Amino acid sequence: MATLDLNKDNFEQTILTNDFVIIDFWAPWCGPCKGFAPVYEEVSEKYPNVLFAKINTEEEQELAGYFQIKSIPTLMMFREKIIIFSQPGALPGSTLEEIIGKASELDMNKIREEIAAEEATKQA
Repeated sequence: MATLDLNKDNFEQTILTNDFVIIDFWAPWCGPCKGFAPVYEEVSEKYPNVLFAKINTEEEQELAGYFQIKSIPTLMMFREKIIIFSQPGALPGSTLEEIIGKASELDMNKIREEIAAEEATKQA
């Protein structure tokens, strides 16, 4: 599956309509980003139920700023509209696959309960 280029116009709709989205924040001048791109593409072929997307931080500075991207490449995973993983740095394919496996196994109802409890504590 080819990766999808995200921008401020299609970002929200993409997150809202897909249960599992992985985003690679990158830039054309970034050496590690160029090295990671083929790994990301290769792994994307193995997971048809996961949407793999890319955000060019040079063109989409507003999105990069919103997510406080300070280093690239940065990977961010969303499950059911919730950020469950965010990490800067290029990963080997096997590590990325391991993270996807663990992310797939998460009990999202439990995650939502934990978020609600944390927010209730902040409001108290």
